Amino acid sequence: MNAIRITDTTLLAGARALLPELASRSQEIDNLRHLPQDLAQRMADLGFYRLVAPEDLGGLGISPTRFCEICETLATANGSAAWCIFIGATSQYLFGALPSSQLQKMLENPNVITSGVFADSGTALCQERDGQSGYVINGHWRWGSGCRNAQWISGGIHEIDPQGETVKSAAPLTRAFFRPEEIQIHDNWHVSGMRGSGSSDYVAEDVWLPAERMAGDINDTEHASKPIYRFPKFGLLGIPIGAICLGMARASLDEVIRASKEKTPQGSRRPLALRPSLHIDIAKADAALSAAKAYFYQTIEGGWKAAQDAPGSIEDRRKMRTANVHAVTTAIDVIDQMFRLMGGSSVYETSCLQRHFRDVHVAAAHMMVGEPVMELAGRVMLGLDENALGL
Repeated sequence: MNAIRITDTTLLAGARALLPELASRSQEIDNLRHLPQDLAQRMADLGFYRLVAPEDLGGLGISPTRFCEICETLATANGSAAWCIFIGATSQYLFGALPSSQLQKMLENPNVITSGVFADSGTALCQERDGQSGYVINGHWRWGSGCRNAQWISGGIHEIDPQGETVKSAAPLTRAFFRPEEIQIHDNWHVSGMRGSGSSDYVAEDVWLPAERMAGDINDTEHASKPIYRFPKFGLLGIPIGAICLGMARASLDEVIRASKEKTPQGSRRPLALRPSLHIDIAKADAALSAAKAYFYQTIEGGWKAAQDAPGSIEDRRKMRTANVHAVTTAIDVIDQMFRLMGGSSVYETSCLQRHFRDVHVAAAHMMVGEPVMELAGRVMLGLDENALGL
């Protein structure tokens, strides 16, 4: 089966088939504070954790658009499940920057579950042991979504010398890959939203790893010319957030349309669905959400088309990042409004509205969709920043 057939049929169909179970198990997922392993494994078996990596690196090599569509679909039922796929799949982005010996070990299970944090919150000190080249790793990584399900967990690093100074290198180290038993996962994910994402902190204390466990810069490899590595990196690491928020917003709107036909507010004799004000509100919400989604995917498609030939331009990056932030803020507005429209019904755990309300506000706290993105985009528009490396 070729990659196009996998993308167009198996993956999206698999995501849709999971929705009833994800919805019915949402309270279990929240209570556990991470994905049940059987659900994580099922999504791995469907190929969801290997969506991003190119085919010759063990992945499925689908486009960023399709990646976002799968995240968006999963999020209509459960934002935490979609978030774990977002993080797990992008954690395989640097497979091409690993030594082939390590990649082969990791792909002994072709549906390997991965997790990781890109922030370089760790250090790597070169140290040989028993005649083998390696590094002593120390670090504390936060927001480790999906780490409790993963076979391999990675963390961003920078190399230091024995004096603790950062090593300047033409081929810098960027990431270390751990087995779960080599690090300490803290039980500190007690939060309001995205409870089931299992985004615990994890810590490495004087963990020695062989050199093959270190990833370098993908731009220093023979894979740099692949479209996925020409596609804006920060765009790829941010757009799933927009997709997930759009999915939760659509689910919230659909829930109000469904539930309003059954609910008669206290003090009224007519179902909520017969109120003219509701008609206007849901029509406006649908228009806003549809417009934000169209612009969101338009910029992604534009960036992906450009990446077939060359790295994305600063305009590709600016438009994609701002469309992503716009998608998130629009989704928040829609979900907040749907939550209010349903009144007291929204607050019960049996309502998906309370979960989407909590989840979207936690998703929006991610730095990839924060206010500084729009500030930087504005600077580019005013000609004050010609590089905008943060976009």
